[in-house]
Amino acid sequence: MKKSVLSLGVIVVLAMVLAACGGGNNEAAPASDKAAQNTGEANQSASEKPEEQAGAATKRITYLDQEYELPASTERIVITGAVEAMEDSIVLDVKPVGAVTFSGVFPPMFQSIADSAVSVGEKAEPNFETILSLKPDVILASTKFPAEVVEQLKKIAPTIAYSHIATNWEANLTLLGELSGKQEQAAQAIEQYKKDLDTAKLQLGEKMKDKKVIAARIRAGEIYLYPETVFFNPVLYGDLGISVPEEVKAAKAQEAISVEKFAEMNPDYLFLQFSPDENKDTPDALEALQSNPIMKNINALKNGAAFVNVVDPLAQGGTAHSKIEFLKAALSSLSK
Repeated sequence: MKKSVLSLGVIVVLAMVLAACGGGNNEAAPASDKAAQNTGEANQSASEKPEEQAGAATKRITYLDQEYELPASTERIVITGAVEAMEDSIVLDVKPVGAVTFSGVFPPMFQSIADSAVSVGEKAEPNFETILSLKPDVILASTKFPAEVVEQLKKIAPTIAYSHIATNWEANLTLLGELSGKQEQAAQAIEQYKKDLDTAKLQLGEKMKDKKVIAARIRAGEIYLYPETVFFNPVLYGDLGISVPEEVKAAKAQEAISVEKFAEMNPDYLFLQFSPDENKDTPDALEALQSNPIMKNINALKNGAAFVNVVDPLAQGGTAHSKIEFLKAALSSLSK
């Protein structure tokens, strides 16, 4: 009998405890409890996602020692300011959705890659509203842009400042290859240039030894020289191994030089670039220079070794496209 009473008492106590614990099952949990529960479930869900699924929407690209996180697909490319990127697009046949115009139009040089592109402004004047409307996956800006311009572009889409430095031409082309899915074509173009360069060196042999070769540009009616690693100079002096004139060695940036000083240099070969777009106020500058009695006395003009616009005058010089085209033209010219 005592055992029965004791057992009954234990049962009653257990029933009361279970009732107290189970009573909440019929009531809404407090908001704080629900939040904690939802957070826990969310964390659990996130932790259960496979790594490949979590990273499927983005990809990482390293360019000039900097890492960029971009959308997994970067088909919609906008190029603003970076004419170098537009030249590389010619090599890889990449068609940006938006690109730089020159005096409001796409010049013939860029027709093949800009036939369906929208103008996003001039070289130094990006149109932010137009760029935004194009919904780009990635924006290729210029390293010449002020920092505040790049920051403004980053608010629209991931932005990469595309180098204008000639020695970065391989890194530039490789980057565009990665963005466009044309890595193999980029690698092949780089390899082919190096093969063509070896052939050019053999063909020229000792012919350029002790010869003074100059590449110059007419801008705003004046003659400009460039440092050893700028414009087409890397092809002439770095790639082909032609001796660097002292005047070029002394140049710290693009520098205007008088006709008299230029005549004193007396180059044996002259590559002169002239674009009407860069000489709007002096459209007759090229003819005036060629007919100048002082210029007529330099070796290059006397010997028919002065070559004007051997490549498109808009070519930047330090890009894959510029190097490929200028090497062909220079080899043809120097072999005469």
